[in-house]
Amino acid sequence: MYAVIKTGGKQYKVNEGSVLKVEKLEAQPGDRITLDQVLMIGDDDGVKIGDPLVANATVTVEVLEQGRDKKIIVYKYKKRKNYHKKQGHRQPFTKIKVEKIEG
Repeated sequence: MYAVIKTGGKQYKVNEGSVLKVEKLEAQPGDRITLDQVLMIGDDDGVKIGDPLVANATVTVEVLEQGRDKKIIVYKYKKRKNYHKKQGHRQPFTKIKVEKIEG
C-alpha cells in the first residue's frame, strides 16, 4: 500500500516503512504524528484519488530526528557594477518513518 501525502508545501509518495526528510515539523524525536492531508491511496484493489483530499485517510509517522541540511551558498553578482553578495543557508528538516497508512 502506498499514499501521496502533502506536508510543508510539497508532495511525497510514501510506503509503509519508508524513511524520508520533510520540511520541519513541530515535534520531538520519538513522537508519533498523524498526517491527514492524503491526496491519493493505492493498493492491490485499486487507487483512491481525493478531491482534493481522500476522506477519512490518515498516515501515521514517527519522528526520527530534527536537523539541518548541508550549507548552500547563494552568490549574487552584477558585472561591471562592483556588486557582489555572498550568503549561506541551511534548511531545517525533520526525518520521519511511515508506520501506518489508513484509508
